Amino acid sequence: MSAITRTVSILGVTGSIGRSTVDVIEQARAQGGAISVEAITAGQNIAALAEACRRLRPRFAAVADAAQINEVRAALSGLDVEVGAGASALEEAGARPADWVMSAIVGAAGLAPTLAAVRRGAAVAIANKECLICAGPLMLRAAAESGAKLLPVDSEHNAIFQVLTHPAHVERLTLTASGGPFRTWTLEAMAAARPDQAVAHPNWSMGAKISVDSATLMNKGLELIEASYLFEMPEERIGVLIHPQSIVHSLVHYEDGSVLGQLSSPDMRTPIAHALAWPERIAVSTNRLDLAEIGGLTFAQPDLRRFPALGLAREALRAGPARVAALSAANEIAVEAFLGGRIRFLDISRIVEEAMAALEGTEAGLIAKTPSSFGEVAAVDQAAREAARRIAGSLAAA
Repeated sequence: MSAITRTVSILGVTGSIGRSTVDVIEQARAQGGAISVEAITAGQNIAALAEACRRLRPRFAAVADAAQINEVRAALSGLDVEVGAGASALEEAGARPADWVMSAIVGAAGLAPTLAAVRRGAAVAIANKECLICAGPLMLRAAAESGAKLLPVDSEHNAIFQVLTHPAHVERLTLTASGGPFRTWTLEAMAAARPDQAVAHPNWSMGAKISVDSATLMNKGLELIEASYLFEMPEERIGVLIHPQSIVHSLVHYEDGSVLGQLSSPDMRTPIAHALAWPERIAVSTNRLDLAEIGGLTFAQPDLRRFPALGLAREALRAGPARVAALSAANEIAVEAFLGGRIRFLDISRIVEEAMAALEGTEAGLIAKTPSSFGEVAAVDQAAREAARRIAGSLAAA
């Protein structure tokens, strides 16, 4: 059993990844780990932020909504913590001197604070997909310039990271996907799927947005893009297999015919603990894997007719970083509309596809070139969101 010494910050402490990170930190402290907390952030859940402050005793705490500053001050009074609110406060949280930062803010809002942590050379545990999806090449360049270490926390990428021992001899990568709650549903049934059904993931406990992405397989498409960026692997050498048991989290295929995979019970505390302790390991209380009890592991090819989002993600990756950023932004808007009850489940992929087509016509120059700055990424993101909102609005009115 190893004890670790870390100063940490958690960007997005109240979400599912943030809560799991708090649990892992408390377990590490119980093992003798010297872990101090520099900063934590939340979206709008002030009560959960206050509870995290009581458990972690951070030096700084912030919420995303600047209008909530007085509520936050009242909730955190007596806890001896500096308080901030608004986008600048989130960015400050990433910039403060923690040597390890968990990036778990959902959506593009996590980009600026994560970039602040990367630019000062921290070890950054990446659980926010959009940081790499929206600005992968720019984020990787910033990490190379500062010496920051990007530690993947998604179970699939963390699995690859654990077994990618000889990168020069890799033939291909395979990401696994549970298939989500609609894996066996017909298109007709999926057309009538409700938001509560879409967020009911069979294996993982996740937030609403990522759960819907898992139901459409867009989540796996985004992970494919992340894998391409993180591991410098072309799209055609990354495969996806449906694996309902969520035990084998990814596979690395080597040129000598060896296939290495990482197996564990579906619990995000495992990859979080790996990232927190890296390059060491720490003990963490999770359900231990019992293959005899499971009895069998199955795999199948994804059905792109029922789940076109995966194909859209591949097309975007082949087209370049601007198209990828637009895909992610349009998908955020479409998922938000579905969760709000304004569109149907199958409309999500339709909106993304039609938004991409609309940008090809009206913003062709914008999404054709590779963004050279985060300002250009923001312009692509905004254009895609506007296109997706128009399309979602027309579908809602129909």
